[in-house]
Amino acid sequence: MTDMLVKLYALPPLEADIAALAAQGIIVRRGLPPEKHLVLEWVAAHFSDYWASECDAAFNRQPPSIWLAVHEGALVGFGCYDTTALGFFGPTGVAESMRGRGTGKALLLACLHAMRDVGYGYAVIGGVGPADFYQRAAGAQVIEDSTPGIYAGLLRRPPASAPESA
Repeated sequence: MTDMLVKLYALPPLEADIAALAAQGIIVRRGLPPEKHLVLEWVAAHFSDYWASECDAAFNRQPPSIWLAVHEGALVGFGCYDTTALGFFGPTGVAESMRGRGTGKALLLACLHAMRDVGYGYAVIGGVGPADFYQRAAGAQVIEDSTPGIYAGLLRRPPASAPESA
């Protein structure tokens, strides 16, 4: 999976996306430390322990570098930046039942605008899956020869093996 680069000085506006979600009852806001345990549990259950670890790092920044999408008091999505590396966006995810409403785009733009507001000129989206989405939503461009990128050599759980014989 390749990395992508976003020009933060050329971002699309955020307000219309936030307003469209609010009209559907979805609030996008920065995460708060007291809800960290709930977010980490949700991310691990819906995505992966790796992503939960990155969300943990986002909550440990001040201000937290994690944005949440909340619907009727329940978490339905998240987006992070400055977790595994400074200047990187991700991970991000939206509950399957809530996809197709613009939540992922709003979380992406909220994070990218926050990055611009603290002084970044560019953001890297590491190990992208849906490259077309990032290109359309934020004008991201593929960074050539960026695979495997920053996640090369990431520790993995060893595969389950047969018990040793005595």
